[in-house]
Amino acid sequence: MSENGSGGRVRPARPGDPSRIGPYRIVGRLGAGGMGTVHAGVAADGTRVAVKVIHPEQAQEPEFRARFRREVHLSSRVTGPHLVPLLAADPDAQTPWLATAYVPGPTLNQHVLAHGPLTEASLYAFAAATAGALASIHAAGVVHRDVKPQNVLLTPAGPRVLDFGIAHAADGTSVTRTGVMSGTPGWISPEQYRQGTAGPAGDLFAWGALVAYAATGRLPFGAGAPDVVAFRVMSGEADLDGVPAPLRRIVERALAQEPGDRPSAARAAEECGALLASQATQVVNAAAMPTVTAVDMVAAVWDVPAGDDPTWQLPSGGSRARMRRAGIVVAAAVVVGGLAGGAVALLPGGTGKDPRPPASAASSSPLASAGSAHPAASPAAQRQGTSGESASAQTFARARAAQGAGEHDVARAVLHDEGVVAQELGDGAEFTPDTVRFAPSRREIYLSYRLTADEQGAMYAETEIAKNMCLTARDVVLRLHPDLPYRHYVLVKEEQGQGLQVTWQDDFVANSSCRSAADDDTGQEPGTAEDWQPDEDGLGNAMIPSTDGTEIRVADRTARKIITGSNAMRGTLGTDRVLGNAEIKVGFDTGNSVMYVWSDYVQWNQEQVESWASMAAGEACRALVTQRESASGGSWPYSRYAVAEIGGSGYLMIRWGTATSRSECPAG
Repeated sequence: MSENGSGGRVRPARPGDPSRIGPYRIVGRLGAGGMGTVHAGVAADGTRVAVKVIHPEQAQEPEFRARFRREVHLSSRVTGPHLVPLLAADPDAQTPWLATAYVPGPTLNQHVLAHGPLTEASLYAFAAATAGALASIHAAGVVHRDVKPQNVLLTPAGPRVLDFGIAHAADGTSVTRTGVMSGTPGWISPEQYRQGTAGPAGDLFAWGALVAYAATGRLPFGAGAPDVVAFRVMSGEADLDGVPAPLRRIVERALAQEPGDRPSAARAAEECGALLASQATQVVNAAAMPTVTAVDMVAAVWDVPAGDDPTWQLPSGGSRARMRRAGIVVAAAVVVGGLAGGAVALLPGGTGKDPRPPASAASSSPLASAGSAHPAASPAAQRQGTSGESASAQTFARARAAQGAGEHDVARAVLHDEGVVAQELGDGAEFTPDTVRFAPSRREIYLSYRLTADEQGAMYAETEIAKNMCLTARDVVLRLHPDLPYRHYVLVKEEQGQGLQVTWQDDFVANSSCRSAADDDTGQEPGTAEDWQPDEDGLGNAMIPSTDGTEIRVADRTARKIITGSNAMRGTLGTDRVLGNAEIKVGFDTGNSVMYVWSDYVQWNQEQVESWASMAAGEACRALVTQRESASGGSWPYSRYAVAEIGGSGYLMIRWGTATSRSECPAG
């Protein structure tokens, strides 16, 4: 989980996110990774921090808790000017966490994609600083084990190495899952591939590849299937063309096949420092050089464009900034995309169309998942509470305000999310001060509201309010507070001259998709009758390199077809270069049986993205069907696919569905 810089903007908090972690006030999210979530936090004095929290389900696993406890212990041992310092931690909390300094700046990977490779003195400064950071890590008896462009931030004062998520002590054993190799293909040393062991020399091998990438903008061992990259690493086929000659000599030694032939991090830092000094004399007065430190030299010559570092918006009052987790997320509004056969999920920084359909298309239908949801205007349709009494204005009046942390989390999330809906509706809905109430004996959560829209707009507004209430209740109650007794929500409309009227109620547990009739053409591909939607966590899981031979072969075969199709569409897509494995990738989310396809080529407009995604979805669907048909006994576990676009500010889910048969796959 390396997203503590500003390579991506601070994202809105989600329903159920804590308002505080330790001494820090939580104002949003910075990212997520294999171990958990990185929250944006603010200390009492205004200091910005990145707070890493283990996923709740993983916190229950002794293996993950041990890994996190060890990470805290190791991180506390490491200090240095080009590292991200650990500020506080509680590995024994119910949900363990650690806080590091927030470091503004893009990752090396983001910088290279946006601006190209580092040049001249900045490149030497990068090499010297990162080698020095590894020397500090090794001096503390720690091995990093995941040196790669995504784990180096380019701050205004120079590079910073971060993320000891899979680090381990040089005098101990790594805490990783049995049978799973730690590290990222292309950044793993030959000896780790061969023997599964990683020491300081393995970090230096990855450092050599890192410097080569910084100098050329190319992956020194290329891209492609993990086993293909592994072969190149073990055969010594590094691409170093373009690395300046003085630096290349150091990099070549760092990339030696035998660990004993590589320099130590301290030696590499010393040699790169000498190269840097020759550059720094052009910036710093030569007479002052004897008193200038390596850190001073890095800062003196560092000339890298500053990354976007937006002001963190601190929510006021008791309503924290939250955004519901519904697969459709933006900074200030929920955007439902009108893409053919798919839905759009935007993170901050993206753009979207007006989410509201024309008045003629606004649906007055209730949420309709297995017929569980319905308007409550008809007495025959009203659900009876445990006492046999139907939900009504009277039961709403007897319901109480939130009590306890769980109910307060629910109330805050509902208020925020419905406020987002009100903004989306153009202030067509208002919520009263006593908006959210609870009736635990009836297992009901009530939401009261007023409408200012016309009749057609009101029908659409009520549908959106109900859908949002269902999503928020499911997210907060089922995922974060399953001990709460609630399973129903009830909407109560306040209308001048008519008093209170129950307009909608639903079992949000049974209505697992929170879908309305109008949703049938906006979520999955046609013919996909299920509740699943792709999400950020699934995409993150897919980015973890697979060690399964069949998955690797299917991913490689599918990626090749999509790359071929993408390049055949260059005229339609307006692509300015030939695309390859560096831009288009395929991976698997095992837990949800999903194959993800994603691209980080962000130059396409919306129409072009849709065209590309349609082609990619078709290839992914057919690949899954083909593999299932050829698998022994039909044992291939993956039946779903999703296509996404990834940019510096987030991801865009474009197309997804279930691979049932070739005839039902997108034509592409």
